[in-house]
Order: sequence, then C-alpha cells, then structure tokens
Amino acid sequence: MACTSCASDKAGTLNDPRWRRALWIALVINGGMFAIEIVAGITGGSKALQADALDFFGDAANYAISLGVAGMAIAWRARAAMLKGATLALLGLYVLLAAGWGAFHGAVPHAEIMGVVGVAALIANVVVAVMLYRFRSGDANMRSVWICSRNDAIGNIAVVLAAGGVFGLNSAWPDLVVAALMAVLGLSGGFQIMRQARAELRAETAPTPTHHRQPLHGNG
Repeated sequence: MACTSCASDKAGTLNDPRWRRALWIALVINGGMFAIEIVAGITGGSKALQADALDFFGDAANYAISLGVAGMAIAWRARAAMLKGATLALLGLYVLLAAGWGAFHGAVPHAEIMGVVGVAALIANVVVAVMLYRFRSGDANMRSVWICSRNDAIGNIAVVLAAGGVFGLNSAWPDLVVAALMAVLGLSGGFQIMRQARAELRAETAPTPTHHRQPLHGNG
C-alpha cells in the first residue's frame, strides 16, 4: 500500500550520489507504472488496476518531492506535500466512485489484462525493492523507502488474486472489492498527508512568541 511519507528530504541523505541515482530510477519506474496501470485499468475495465496505480503515484510523488524541493524552506515542502495529498485523495475518490458505479452497471473486467499488468507491477516493485536493499540499514529515511517498496507488493498481489477471482468466477466482484479497499486506503493516505502538511504550514507561519520581562516591585 502506498506510504504517506517515504522519501527523504534531508540534505545529508540526498548528497549521496548512489542514493540520488536510486531515487531517480525509482521515480521513473513508479511514474511509468502509474501511467501503465491507469491506461490498462481503463482499457481492461479493472477498477483494481486503477486503484493499484495510486500506490505508484504516491511513491513517485514522494521521490519527486524529495528530489525537487529538498533543501527548500519547510513551507515549500509542505505545499508540495499538500498538492500530492490532494491529488491522491481525488484519485482515491474517483476509483471509489467508479467501483460503486461498476457494482451496478459495470461489466466483467478482462482478467488477462489484470493478471499480466498486476504481475508486471509486482516485478517493478521487486526491482525497486532489490535496488534499494543495500540502503535498508541506512538512516530512517533510507530504510523507510525500502520498506515502502516492499510493502507495495501487497497491493500488486491483491490485484493478481483479484484477476484470478474474476477469471474463476466470471464476476466483477473480486475486482471491485479490491479496488474499494485500496481506494479507501488512498483516500485515507491523502487526507493524512494534507493534515500533516497543514500542520507544518501553520507551525511555519505562526508568530514567534516574545517574552516580556515583568518589572519587579518592591515592598517599600
């Protein structure tokens, strides 16, 4: 499942050229798979594929924010995170509504497309996880990126299982159930990101309290 905050924005971490190169490769892979799953989900009528694309979008956005606004003021990083959270929430809402509509009016999705793209997505996440494996013992930010890539495989496996259910039952329900669950997680993650970003913006713009020394009054 998509992590709400994976990539590091600390200069010390990003100054490692191997780490930056790994983030760039991960960004390209996740961005590419986001586009592939969205197109395949629409073409194949699979809401689960569209929901799984949220994972790739969330991770790609994390990497892009980390590489693009690292070193900038907290306010700028918070605004970028706010945009990411809003987009993730909107995509989650779209998939959830599409799954609801599909429950009454949708056709059975193409299980073959779901299975092939789901396996490709799983391979992509495994490649990223293996590439980041060397950083698993680094600082907390490096470790979190590796853990996120590893955990995203859960969503890919869910899509593959849904494809098997669609094929075996000739029903759209396995696809719709997986899509709804993942869309809810995407919505929750988006709101969580926006809450955190809003708190950071408030903390950044809050006036610094000034303490005035009170005069001492004698008794005589």
